Amino acid sequence: MKVFNIICTVIFSGAAAQAQTALTSKTEFLEKDGRKIAYRSIGKGSPIILINRFRGTLDTWDPLFLDELAKNHRVVTFDYSGIGYSTGSLPTNLHDVARDVKDVAEGLNLKKTAIAGWSYGGLVAQTALVDFPELVTHAILIGTNPIGKNELPLDPLFLEHALKPVNDFNDETVLFFEPKSEESVKAAKASHDRIFKRIDVSKIPSTMEVFKLYFAGGEASRAESDPTRAKFIATKKPVLTISGDHDISFPVENWFKLLRQLSTTEHIVFPHTGHAPQHQYPELTAEYITSFLKRTR
Repeated sequence: MKVFNIICTVIFSGAAAQAQTALTSKTEFLEKDGRKIAYRSIGKGSPIILINRFRGTLDTWDPLFLDELAKNHRVVTFDYSGIGYSTGSLPTNLHDVARDVKDVAEGLNLKKTAIAGWSYGGLVAQTALVDFPELVTHAILIGTNPIGKNELPLDPLFLEHALKPVNDFNDETVLFFEPKSEESVKAAKASHDRIFKRIDVSKIPSTMEVFKLYFAGGEASRAESDPTRAKFIATKKPVLTISGDHDISFPVENWFKLLRQLSTTEHIVFPHTGHAPQHQYPELTAEYITSFLKRTR
């Protein structure tokens, strides 16, 4: 019996040692239509594909948030075509950008998956939900707005900091947190330190040429001829929105007029929080997401 226990301990200890985390996961590639899509995968369980922000790469997710999600799910992150570690070019239409999500899922043999989009990635997530209903089971929308035309625009302060070739810690605090809150600033520093344990800054888009590709996709999604907003409002798939109460990029108030129309959507708003609630409250946000996915299977 003692020998058996020792063997089991060695086996399980070895397995734990080999478990990949956000900081140790290997960057891998899927080849599709002449381009390579970079991705990382950690955890086990029902899958969730994370869809990134403007200028975001595999390295710019808070690793604590990813590791917390990975306690209950297989968490897949990827870089859009032409962004970060991926090759090709970022499309200027969100329907084509959303195709990256489907290509990642197919490349990993995921027949059904939840998706979570942050900021620009939230617009991509809404598009993927509408375009690929056979694939997407749930959508989590973080620090974003309903796709299409909204009443409140972004704060000019966002562009003042977001368009710098390289963002420093002060920029990050303004862009993603609440500078007026001491607690939020402390969280910003903690998140920054976690992220910078594994980051290649040279992979972060830094030119106006690339920025304009993102802007073109957002602008196209606001065209009256695009039916995505109406289809999103009508969805019966479970949706969770997670916002900060002072998001200078995507004002949370733009969700309020749609509250009574979004019959399967739940909303969480964090106080004294900016554009990255999942980086200010990584453990709590992951807990909310896990609970939501479990309850709405």
